[in-house]
Formats: sequence, C-alpha cells, structure tokens
Amino acid sequence: MIKNIMILCTVFFWILGYSGERFALALTSKCEECHIKISPEMVKDFNRGEMSETMSCDECHGSEHTSNDDVEKAKLPTIETCRECHPDQAEQYLSGKHALGLISLEAMPYTHMQPKAFVEGQKGCGGCHTSGLTDQKARQSKKRKYYRYGMDCQNCHTRHSFSKAEASEPEACMTCHMGFDHAQWEMWSGSKHGVTYLMNRIINPKNSDRVPKCQTCHMPDGDHRVFSAWGFLAVRLPENDQEWMGYRTTILKALGVLDPKGNPTPRLEAVKTAKMARLTKEAFQSERQRFVDICRQCHSPNFVNENMKNADLMVKEADKLFAEAIEIVAGLYRDGLIEKRKDYPAYPDLLTFYDVNTKIEQILYEMFMDHRMKTFQGAFHVNYDYSTWYGYAKMKKDLVEIRELAKKMRSK
Repeated sequence: MIKNIMILCTVFFWILGYSGERFALALTSKCEECHIKISPEMVKDFNRGEMSETMSCDECHGSEHTSNDDVEKAKLPTIETCRECHPDQAEQYLSGKHALGLISLEAMPYTHMQPKAFVEGQKGCGGCHTSGLTDQKARQSKKRKYYRYGMDCQNCHTRHSFSKAEASEPEACMTCHMGFDHAQWEMWSGSKHGVTYLMNRIINPKNSDRVPKCQTCHMPDGDHRVFSAWGFLAVRLPENDQEWMGYRTTILKALGVLDPKGNPTPRLEAVKTAKMARLTKEAFQSERQRFVDICRQCHSPNFVNENMKNADLMVKEADKLFAEAIEIVAGLYRDGLIEKRKDYPAYPDLLTFYDVNTKIEQILYEMFMDHRMKTFQGAFHVNYDYSTWYGYAKMKKDLVEIRELAKKMRSK
C-alpha cells in the first residue's frame, strides 16, 4: 500500500513539474513558441532566472523581430538596456576599468593589424575586451562592424538567466582573468585564500565567507566599480624613490608615453583615457586605501601595511630587471643593430607586444607581458610560487638571455 502511494506521488509530482514548466513557457511570450524548437536551452535559461517572472523577451530585444525572415531586426541588449532597471549597478560599472576594456584594446598600436576574427569576431583579445562596447550604434556602425553578440553585463551574468548567484562566485571571473599576462585565477585559487574558500564551499558552505574571493576585494558590497591601485601596467607617478623613478622613466619610454628624451608623447592621452596608470599621488592612495580597508576586516593594521609595502617593493624589483633589459635593446636600436620601423621610437615599443622582428625583442615582450606581470600580481594575490618561479626567476632568465643575445649581435 505504502509503495503504491509513493509511486502515485512520484508520478503526480513529475506531471506537475512537467506541466508547470510547459505552463510557464506558454505564459511568457510568443517568442518561446519558436525558440523552444530552435534554441530550447535558451528558453529554459530565461525561465530559470528571476527576470522571467516580471519581464518578456521584447523588453530587451524589441518587438520588430517576429519570424525567421527578420532575425536582424532583433535588438541585442547593451549596458543601456540593463541600466533601465539597474541604474546604480550600471553607473558603478561604467566608472570602473571593465567598461574601458574596448578603449584599452583599441589604444594598442597594432590591434588593427590582428585578424578580424581575433578581435572583432571575439575569438582572441576581442572575446574579453568586448566589455566597453556600450551602445548599439557603435555595434552596428560601418566603421566598427563588431560581432553583434557582445555586450557588457553578460560577461559575468551569463545570458539568458543572468544569475546573480553565478556572477558572485569566483569562477565567473576565470574566463578573462587566467593565463599568461593576467593569471589571477591561478594565483588566487592556489593561494591560502583561494584554497580555503574552495574547500569550505564544499565541506562547510556556511564558512565559505571566512576568506576573500575575487568579489570580496574587487567588488565590496556588490559595488560594480572594479578598479585597482597599480593598474594593469603597474605604473604610477610621481615616485618619491629616485632610484625607482629612474627605472620607471625607462619603462615609460618603452611604453611610448615618454619620448627618448623624456618628454610626454600623444600616447599619454590614451593612457589617461583608458586609466591604465595612476598619474597622481592622490589617485593611487585613494584606490590603495579601499583595499587596505578591506584587508583590515580580517588582518591587523601592521600585517596589512607590511604586506602592501613588500608587494609594492616586488614591483620595484621587477622594474629594476626590466629597465636594464629595455636599455640593452634600446641600445641596439640606437646603434642600428635592430632596424627601426618608421613608426617606432628609438626605444622598443612594448605595446606592439609580439609583433616584433627579432628574437631579443620577443624575449623582452615575454619579460614584460608574462613574467613581470606574474611577479607583482602574484605578490598582491598572496601566491609566492607565482611571484617566484613564474615571475621573478623567469625575469632573471630573460635578462641573461637578452645580455647574451645583445653581445652576439654586437660581435657580428
């Protein structure tokens, strides 16, 4: 008897669940009558999310697209679409560095020489740097024919469910923040912070908030303004330490922000626009203080200050090695041992990345974009192996190779 009742209950709830889903799908919009056939998971995703309870498809996509013959009329949402319901989050996002992703990509002098699929088709740098493509007109303009499916918010809140819970987990950051020049996922997940968080999320979820995840430090209290003190290039001005300022001047010349004589160039404006560096003491300190305040919620003031100081000094140690390497390559340019392109300054141009003509410049590029990044990023993400073996030790190796290659080039 009991067994029969259990079977009946199971069948009843199965029918209820099935009909409930069909009923929910039937209620939302006519769009789903078609899309349940051609893209069923898209429909399911939308109905999993909270927005399906109060919104219909045309509120984001418009009502002009009604059949297979007018697909191009379907509007694709931008940050402006999301802003209508989420004004605070949109304002925060637009004031942070994620919204500048497209600007920083286009500021690179050789972006226009990359394959279209790589940038505009979002199969390379354009895949993450679609953040910042904020309006529909730019998306559809003849000047910039971008892959039409890119937009800001969906990079973290995956369409069509737009889950806050998913976007609040550290893995949401992993897609862009992993590998080569920005291995933040590997650094954090292998640090004591990351290991403790990931273990507790499995064995004791109630304690998973006892250590920071990405959002704890970079999005405190859900603030969508993501920013950091050092920035992507780990460059700040002014620098009171004159020895360090000497290294920094060399690096700024190689970035094309200063000319070989030390005068500012037009590229400085691009750096300002993309906020890739902190150019006043106040700007740096205000960003630094935000992180200090977060760290002090768990750690003592002295512990935080010492760790910040030593992480800063890792930037200096990296800059010391890097500046010597730059000067060696710059000397080869000055002496005509590396043929200078028409668009090149006397110093090597670091922002051309891997589009260089000699082995020694390739090593310098890896020293800059890979090993220097890991040296200082590993320090701030409290992953000592990354700072050492993937960062500082590699920079030492790079410098040895650059010295030897320069010597051979000069002997020939």
